Amino acid sequence: MSELNRTIPVMISLSSHDPTGSTGVQADIETSFSLGVHCCPIITALCARDTRQLIDLQPTGASLLIEQMRAILEDMPVTAIKLGYFCQVDQIEAVHSILQDYPHIPVVLDPVLTLSIKTSSPTETSSERKLSDALVQLLLPLASITTPDIVEAQQLARQADSAAACAREMLAYNCDSVLITGVKRTEQHIINCFYRPSQPAREFRWPRVQQFSHGSGATLSASLSAYLAHGLLLTDAVEQAQLFTWNSLRASRRLGMGHCTPNRLFWCQNNH
Repeated sequence: MSELNRTIPVMISLSSHDPTGSTGVQADIETSFSLGVHCCPIITALCARDTRQLIDLQPTGASLLIEQMRAILEDMPVTAIKLGYFCQVDQIEAVHSILQDYPHIPVVLDPVLTLSIKTSSPTETSSERKLSDALVQLLLPLASITTPDIVEAQQLARQADSAAACAREMLAYNCDSVLITGVKRTEQHIINCFYRPSQPAREFRWPRVQQFSHGSGATLSASLSAYLAHGLLLTDAVEQAQLFTWNSLRASRRLGMGHCTPNRLFWCQNNH
C-alpha cells in the first residue's frame, strides 16, 4: 500500500444539500476544489428547493452524523472543519461531542439559522431560537472563527445593539474571532468587520456587486476553511477568503428563474 498523500489538505464540511448548487455542501466542494483542498462533505439535511425558495427538507439523524464524522476523522488527516446548516439541536449536540476530541483542528462556524432567503425584517421562529441557543452554547466556544452576517449576528447576540456589541457577546463565549459581514452598506460598498479579543476591529470595504446571489455566506466560510486547511494564519485567511468570495459573486451567473449562483471557478473561466 502506498503512503498517504499529505500534499493535498483535507477539510470536512457539514451542511445541507442544496440541489441548485448555490449553497450547502456543493458550494463547499466547489470552493475547496477551486482552492486546492479536498472536501469531505457530510450532509445535515436533504433539501428540495429551486433558485427561488425552499420547498421541503429532510434532516439527517444525529447518529449518522456521528458515524460520518468519526469515519473521516479516523481515516484522513483533516486540517480544517467547516460547520454550516443544522436543523436540529441533537445534531449540534452530536457535533459538539466530536469536536471536543479534536481541539487542534481549526473550526469555521457559519451560523446558518434558516435556509430561506433572508428579508430585511426577519422574524425569528421558536425553532430558530432553539438552534441559535445551541450554536451559542455548544459550538461558538469551539470555533476558531464564526462568520455571521449582521442579521445572524443579531440573532446570536440578542442583547447587543450594534455589530461591535454582537461581536463582544460572541467572543465572550470563547470563540477565537468573529467576522461579521454587511455591517455597513452604502450605494457603493459593503463593509465587513473582523473582531478579535483585546484588538481593535478591522474593517474591510468591498465594492457592491449589482446582482443578488444566494450562497455568499457559504462561499466565504468554505474559502476561509480552505485557506486555514492550507495552513494560512487566521488574519491572512480572513482577507483572502473575502477576496475569493467577492470575485465569485462578481462572476455570478443566473442559471435558474430566481437568484444568481456564485461562480467559484471564476479564475479559470474568465479567459474563455
